[in-house]
Formats: sequence, structure tokens, C-alpha cells
Amino acid sequence: MDPLTLLATGAAAAGAVVAAPAVLTAVGFTAGGIAAGSIASTMMSAAAVANGGGVVAGGVVATLQAAGAAGIPLAGQAIVGAVGAAVGAAVSMASNCTV
Repeated sequence: MDPLTLLATGAAAAGAVVAAPAVLTAVGFTAGGIAAGSIASTMMSAAAVANGGGVVAGGVVATLQAAGAAGIPLAGQAIVGAVGAAVGAAVSMASNCTV
């Protein structure tokens, strides 16, 4: 792996971990609960309709709300960082290609 791709991979991983809490808040998963009229409330509504009126414990909406309320646990940060690194590496390699 060339040095620029390595740098982009590390920067994207760190950036993803730093940005994740702000992104959760921006879409409506807040410390005070799901924000009315947000993307999160739309997701919660769809999940409730699909599950007969309730949101499944451990489902996507419940997990994102837990992260929005209490913060992202270390294992979650590792996953977010790995996804960020993969995206950073892919973008870096794609931008270095010549056609």
C-alpha cells in the first residue's frame, strides 16, 4: 500500500469515529430520546409498524438510540473505524487509478 493510501485510510478511520456521535445527533438519536420529526423518528415509526406496534430490543433503531443516548461503545467505535478505513482506502485507491 502506498503512503498516501495508508494516510487516507488512517484519516478516514479517525474521522469516522470522531464524526459518528455528531451524525447520530443530526439524524435524531439524541441523549434525550428520538427527536420529533427527524430521520430517527421516521425509522422508529417504520420499525413499529413492521413489528406490530413496538420497536424490537436489539434492533437497528434501538441500537442507534442507545448509542445516541449513552455514546458509542468501544466495539462500536472499532466497527465505525474499520468501515471508515475501508472507505478511505477505496477512495484513495480509486483516485490514484489511471485510465
